[in-house]
Amino acid sequence: MRLALTQFLTVDGVYQGPGSPDEDTSDGFTRGGWFVPYLDEAFEQLAATWLGQADALLLGRRTYGSFARYWPEMTEPPFGPLMNGLPKYVASHSLTKAGWKPTTILSGDIPAQVADLKRQPGRELQLHGSARLAQSLLAAGLIDELRLVVAPVVLGTGRRLFPDGGAPAGLRLVRHETTPRGLAVHVYEPTGQPEYGTYGADAQGPSDAWHGEGPRPGPGL
Repeated sequence: MRLALTQFLTVDGVYQGPGSPDEDTSDGFTRGGWFVPYLDEAFEQLAATWLGQADALLLGRRTYGSFARYWPEMTEPPFGPLMNGLPKYVASHSLTKAGWKPTTILSGDIPAQVADLKRQPGRELQLHGSARLAQSLLAAGLIDELRLVVAPVVLGTGRRLFPDGGAPAGLRLVRHETTPRGLAVHVYEPTGQPEYGTYGADAQGPSDAWHGEGPRPGPGL
């Protein structure tokens, strides 16, 4: 199976509490619910298409706890039957039982166990939210696709998907679109380590293709 990450973000990279003001108030966060005003039919159709490609779900403990409180009571198709019926794997070193069936708890060497899951036949193992787990799996080279949905809002506070000190990664944009209410959907595939270069008149590379009139644009433009 391929491992695909779906993550909702603000323009400044915050992922915390997209669904409601009380979804995640840890660390004193008071700006939850920022994603909801931008939901529209186009995004719901896209999200349903993505979820329809899943053969299993992978979640971190915090996200699993949040999902397990609400999804068992949500039965409306297409999301309810899929979310409740798919096999679920929760990565946790503290969870000992899981009531949202069918669920398997992963502990110990999580990246190794995720690698084992990926070797099973199937389409997609989907990682929803669970940013801390996503950071570790991206660093381990296990994520095959990142589906980042960016809401047109800046919060200025909250936990970020790519924090300072995180592992670097090169990405290739494979798809992008914008929904009517302004959600920017970016789909990436990891390419390994980032590439670096030097911009300047004597540099070999893309900067040598500048054919505009006047001086070449400087690094700050």
